[in-house]
Amino acid sequence: MALAPQIKLKQGQQLAMTPQLQQAIKLLTLTNIELAAFVEEQLESNPLLERGTGTENRREDAVEIKPDSDIGLTELDLNTPSAAAADAMDVSESQLNVEATAADIAADNSVGAVSVGGDVDWSKAGTGGSFSGNNDYDPAANTAHEITLNAHLTAQLAMAIDDERDRMIGAYLIDQVDENGYLRADLQELSDRLGVDLNRVKSVLTVLQTFEPTGVMARDLSECMALQLKERGELDGPMQLLLDNLELLAKHDLPGLAKICGISVQALGEYTARLRALAPKPGLAYGSDTACVVEPDVFVHERPDGGWAVELNSDTLPRVLVNSRYYAEVCSKTKDEKVKSYMSECSQSASWLVKSLDQRARTILKVASEIVKLQDGFFAYGVDHLRPLNLKTVADAIDMHESTVSRVTSNKYIATTRGTFELKYFFTAAIGSMDGAETYSSEAVRHKIKILIDEEHSVKSVLSDDKLVKLLQAQGIDVARRTVAKYRESLGIASSVQRRRIIKNKQ
Repeated sequence: MALAPQIKLKQGQQLAMTPQLQQAIKLLTLTNIELAAFVEEQLESNPLLERGTGTENRREDAVEIKPDSDIGLTELDLNTPSAAAADAMDVSESQLNVEATAADIAADNSVGAVSVGGDVDWSKAGTGGSFSGNNDYDPAANTAHEITLNAHLTAQLAMAIDDERDRMIGAYLIDQVDENGYLRADLQELSDRLGVDLNRVKSVLTVLQTFEPTGVMARDLSECMALQLKERGELDGPMQLLLDNLELLAKHDLPGLAKICGISVQALGEYTARLRALAPKPGLAYGSDTACVVEPDVFVHERPDGGWAVELNSDTLPRVLVNSRYYAEVCSKTKDEKVKSYMSECSQSASWLVKSLDQRARTILKVASEIVKLQDGFFAYGVDHLRPLNLKTVADAIDMHESTVSRVTSNKYIATTRGTFELKYFFTAAIGSMDGAETYSSEAVRHKIKILIDEEHSVKSVLSDDKLVKLLQAQGIDVARRTVAKYRESLGIASSVQRRRIIKNKQ
């Protein structure tokens, strides 16, 4: 067959991932804080966007789930300017922007993608007025700041090391220290990265390990305690052997540990008492980054008739409006085509953002409502009644794609009468039953294992993994021994041998 250029006509369908559609999908994965930062960027860069200050776009979204009802989600009542948005984030672009003309779509494609990252001017994030009428007032400048571990070590570095190169090596090592005060990085890798001899890095580290708090810059727990004991003059031969075999102490194998150290079990008790007086995490005595408080995206309330009311947390949702009047005024007073084109792009970008925010809220509410409907036993009776659930079950029920449900449930939280949980918490694997009639949630099985172990009171009552399997099978749960061991370890519970030693030592 001869090779020759040909022209063929082929018809097909494909989804064009325009910057606007990418933005809409990305908004689903953002947390409340990230979403607020993103919206703040858009407010600063788009002159047609305004922050809502009243109740003109306050969401009153709510879904009521009646008990023992086979009916799906009720109709959503969204009192927002963009209520005409589509009902799913995984629909095509044409469905999301049903009013777009061919010219609008061409203009949309020319708009660059908007980055979620970047610096945000948080001084403009508030909606309140200035303090005492003075716009130059900075509350942060009048707040006392807690000294961080990094700053404390850096201040000592300037006085302890005179050589500029060694000081640079020390500053780099300090930057690698975690909040607990440990240097977890590999020294050989650090020396290669800095281009200096390994012995020089070790020499600088030896100086840094003399800094306050004592024990800082250690590479593991044993070295951290050794530094503190050395300063106290209590680091003798048996103590060093004890530090070299801390894993036996963790397993409560006191006879074996005493034999290695060459001392009696009674003397070993005195040595371990010295260890308890030390600080295993010396860096925690200094300030660090404050952990962010989790703000729930959804609330669940019990209704008088026994059902559940699911509503969005409107306080965490950004409120933005499109100033169409300003757009019309600018376009009517200018003849510059560049200005008109710019304002047109801003208008399309602003409208799409409002629609995307509205659709994000709708999707979160829809997914959360379906989860509450499928896991109503948990909300009514507790963890034991969690049902096995996967993304496909929820996606099929609300007619969405699994990837959309996955994005919605990541870093989204739901506040219930039993606490605040990530939406991912309610997706658990299935454990078969003995009769094959019912399956159990893996989280419910973990809870049962924890309850059984918590009821141990004496050495004779300590349950091995095999015994736990038999007890669970007696409750109708078909589970293997290795599964029980895996769940027990995930709960941070020691083996039966270690638990027996702990109870025996306490007696």
